[in-house]
Amino acid sequence: MAAAMTRYDPAAIEPKWQAFWDENDTFRTPAGNDRPKTYILDMFPYPSGSGLHVGHPEGYTATDIMARYRRAAGYDVLHPMGWDAFGLPAEQHAILTGTHPRETTAENIQTFKRQLKMLGFSYDWSREIDTTSPDYVRWTQWIFLKLFERGLAYQNEVPVNWCPALGTVLANEEVINGLSERGGHPVERVPLRQWVLKITAYADRLLADLDEVDWPNSTRIMQQEWIGRSEGAEVLFEVPGHDASIEVYTTRPDTLFGATFMVLAPEHPLVEVITTDERGDEVVAYVEQAKNKSERDRQASKEKTGVFTGGMAINPVNGAEIPIYIADYVLWGYGTGAIMAVPAHDERDFEFATAHGIPIVEVVSRTGKPSEAPLTEALAEAGIAVNSGKYDGLSTGEFKKQITADLEAAGKGKARVEYKLRDWIFSRQRYWGEPIPIYFPVDTEGDPRKGAEYTIRYDEPIPVEERELPLTLPELDDYEPGDDPAGVLARAADWRFFERDGQWFARETNTMPQWAGSCWYYLRFIDPRNDGVICAPELANRWLPVDLYVGGAEHAVLHLLYARFWHKVLYDAGVVPTAEPFKKLVHQGMILGEGGQKMSKSRGNVVNPDDIVRDFGADSMRVYEMFMGPLEATKPWSTSSIAGVRRFLDRAYTVTTRADASETPDAALTRLLHQTIRKVTDDIEGMRFNTAISAMMVLSNELMKLERVPREPLAVLAQLLHPFAPHLGEELWEMLGRAPSIQAEPWPKYDPALCEEDEIEVPVQINGKVRARITLPKDATEDQALEAARSALSTQLEGKPLRKTIWVPNKILNLIV
Repeated sequence: MAAAMTRYDPAAIEPKWQAFWDENDTFRTPAGNDRPKTYILDMFPYPSGSGLHVGHPEGYTATDIMARYRRAAGYDVLHPMGWDAFGLPAEQHAILTGTHPRETTAENIQTFKRQLKMLGFSYDWSREIDTTSPDYVRWTQWIFLKLFERGLAYQNEVPVNWCPALGTVLANEEVINGLSERGGHPVERVPLRQWVLKITAYADRLLADLDEVDWPNSTRIMQQEWIGRSEGAEVLFEVPGHDASIEVYTTRPDTLFGATFMVLAPEHPLVEVITTDERGDEVVAYVEQAKNKSERDRQASKEKTGVFTGGMAINPVNGAEIPIYIADYVLWGYGTGAIMAVPAHDERDFEFATAHGIPIVEVVSRTGKPSEAPLTEALAEAGIAVNSGKYDGLSTGEFKKQITADLEAAGKGKARVEYKLRDWIFSRQRYWGEPIPIYFPVDTEGDPRKGAEYTIRYDEPIPVEERELPLTLPELDDYEPGDDPAGVLARAADWRFFERDGQWFARETNTMPQWAGSCWYYLRFIDPRNDGVICAPELANRWLPVDLYVGGAEHAVLHLLYARFWHKVLYDAGVVPTAEPFKKLVHQGMILGEGGQKMSKSRGNVVNPDDIVRDFGADSMRVYEMFMGPLEATKPWSTSSIAGVRRFLDRAYTVTTRADASETPDAALTRLLHQTIRKVTDDIEGMRFNTAISAMMVLSNELMKLERVPREPLAVLAQLLHPFAPHLGEELWEMLGRAPSIQAEPWPKYDPALCEEDEIEVPVQINGKVRARITLPKDATEDQALEAARSALSTQLEGKPLRKTIWVPNKILNLIV
């Protein structure tokens, strides 16, 4: 038995066991397949310059508990870690300092890795990956080529949020009030050639397969709403005086008789055609104004602005001429870029019509009778048709079916399924990202690298051959974005242009978004050093899907949706054996600062885990974060509260120093021991870590009451504590004379019979009020309970005849006197 220290000293214990784990490769993933498997994965971090704060390890601690528990429970466990390392912050740092993003990223990774090892996480570091390394970029580009081969990657000129200061296109979520989220720079809406991924081709499967996964309901709903499948009708409105019609999609064709105006997106190509001379200046001014707003801002604005074009359209169901407006809340590229407006039954249309003096015609009623007074608000729900000609009296559902069929018969419309989901704009005009493995023919009379004029034939994209992957980034002296939408790489002429067999070519100068590397990293972790294939089929069959995926709810839509899309493409290509990548998903709650606000540098409330580990130890931090409350809950940090957890770990250490091989546990301690094993096991399975810790605290408190403590309950306490406080668990195991690592020891089992109490405490009421509590054998009879009650309450019952006894076995005794 190793000589024990006189007191619990994390500063000595924790480095000792971290070194042991590294030297013995304790957490290397087993190579066999004779045991059940579990793949436990964290959403891997972006290695920022500031390192971890105490909120980051919450999810990592939860997965580490599960990984350590599963190994002890007889599973082969894959629990890896890596780095989502491409991204704008490293590029911005390069612009400011001239330091290559590769150098900054490498430094940041070392900081993150040091902190994660300091906290004792049981990652298989032999599988570490970095999305910026050439061997990883190679396979990200390989997946892009698969998308391209299948017609799922294409070029399109689309309106984008172009930020000249950042030199890149921003997603709608990255633009707030016309400014970039990062830096507050002006953002413009401009048409730009972009690579786009056809995620809409998988919309139905992305929606349907949500039923196959164990995910939080809120996340499933968010994805369902993002995909936004709806059934409705495509309807054509003729434009008199022009050889044109306007196509709209509506989920409420039953309200067509109430369509009193139309609205086009400012970018709609018909705006220029239908606008009259009298309205031209106002329309042009409005269109220019709309260009400087992001789609997000346009949709979020409560003020529904718009202007009349002077053009009219024909309502196809009643022949009425209705005015055509433009308004920025209608988006080009969403649906058809045009809507029919029914102010009586849509709140937004009601507000617009009221502001512009447009007629409001009621065509749906709750009662089946038109309102006698003018409408004061829109009725958006279903009802009975009114003011709709021959359709009056039909329910909304019946009306939809009938009018859709009639429109189709008349050649004025047809049934259609529509999605809110839009294809994924995949291009970024940045340096620090994966180069897109495409090149184009160039028409030139000379060498374009030396200033010869040239024309790039962008309509003839050529994929880079697989044997030429990875296509790596060129070295640059200047990372400034500039104002060329072709991107930073356009300045690397020697890299961009090359000649082959007398023909000049130009490489694509856009790079991939940061999402690319994180779309498939879970797959590479399975086979990270394979140079021949992205992942060996037998290993993919062994480990997929990921059994437990833990990360923040902020990734509920985009990352998870994009990863599912890529996975399904790989499934169709025969690369992966499952239709979904992540079987079970858990979102850890946010840890707020001491004052209950989100941690941020600007607020000065960021807590560095290095400080907490120095003052309390890594195990104290781990146990505290799991003890704060349910994993999914939002919780405020309190450094002072860690002291209580540290005292618990002190007690566990102290009581182990009292181990006595000659002592055996009595019946009461044996029962508590088995109850604790059952409670902790069930709570870990349910990821109720806070209540598992409470159960261990109860056991340690009972053991502390003993002068000489039997070894068996101490060994069990060490095993139960080990997933939560692994360094201390190992130390206690060694103190008890056991050979390390405790991770190799099977998880303790409990006897259900020994978990049951022999005696129970039952409250006794007199006339409905509790007057005493009595201890009875379990399943005592009414006579036994009455006898014990009379003994305990002899004074209160003296001289009072017993009129009635109400006995609920093992629960309560009520005496009516």
